[in-house]
Amino acid sequence: MKLNLPNVLTVGRLIAAPGVAVMFLYFHRPWADWFALTLFVTAAITDYFDGYLARLWKQESRFGAMLDPIADKAMVVIALVILTGYSGMNPWLILPATVILFREVFVSGLREFLGAEARLLKVTKLAKWKTTTQMVAIAILFLGTGLEYLEGIARRGLTAEQYADAVSRGLADPVRSCGARGCSSLATDVGLTLIWLAAALTLVTGIDYFRKALPYLRGPKP
Repeated sequence: MKLNLPNVLTVGRLIAAPGVAVMFLYFHRPWADWFALTLFVTAAITDYFDGYLARLWKQESRFGAMLDPIADKAMVVIALVILTGYSGMNPWLILPATVILFREVFVSGLREFLGAEARLLKVTKLAKWKTTTQMVAIAILFLGTGLEYLEGIARRGLTAEQYADAVSRGLADPVRSCGARGCSSLATDVGLTLIWLAAALTLVTGIDYFRKALPYLRGPKP
């Protein structure tokens, strides 16, 4: 393994994956939400730069090619586990999260089974869009959980609807509300829409990988 900047960025992204969970262990909310969001976004940005710099400087390596998808999957899986817990086990999040987690495990198993033939399952452009959509959706959902906690404090016992009405009448802090709706509700809706889109892309790419591997699954066991 060569210690170069692209590989350092990839390793850093892998370390950041459990670091997102650690934020909720050592910090109180909403600071934990903001730190987790910052760490996740920073790590997601490195997902672009490590590959770009490796190609630009001709520093592509087997180590980087192996670790890059692992780091991406670790980030997405750990973040989704955290979000499903803090979203109150929202079924609108649990279902797409289940699709994403199932696909990642399934494709990883396919690659392991294929061994030397796993090159058939190389990352496609659609798979890259899938990963990007997942990370954007997760970042927005983290924003929503942080804002929801702040709005919960600001409401002081009011429901979300009562709070929005109080804001419209100038009786509550408008900084923590987006017009007639809470900012957390708006962020969560956008995040859920994107995570469903990511789940659809995840499913399509998973089916594509399975189709490519199918000829090798039909033969007799070696």
